[in-house]
Amino acid sequence: MSDGKNAGKTKTSFDESSTEPKEETFKVNGEELLKKVKEIIKEGNVRKISIKNKEGKTIVEFPLTIGVVGALLVPMFAAVGAIAALITECTITVERND
Repeated sequence: MSDGKNAGKTKTSFDESSTEPKEETFKVNGEELLKKVKEIIKEGNVRKISIKNKEGKTIVEFPLTIGVVGALLVPMFAAVGAIAALITECTITVERND
């Protein structure tokens, strides 16, 4: 099992003069999902997190706003934990603000 730090990571950046957000994709297994989502949020600068199954179908999307902290994240973490219990492999796509 990988440590999840760089496993399956692909990064796509857009032109800096563009207003498009930067996008990162991480492939993780179900048991690493919640840990990775928490790590991504802690890094900050996140606009949206999408979780897709191994077939590429979007399971859930979480829009995040600046200042979302603490108790407001608990329901999202509960949902991610439930998803992690049901799937073996998934892809996390993260949109970041510039």
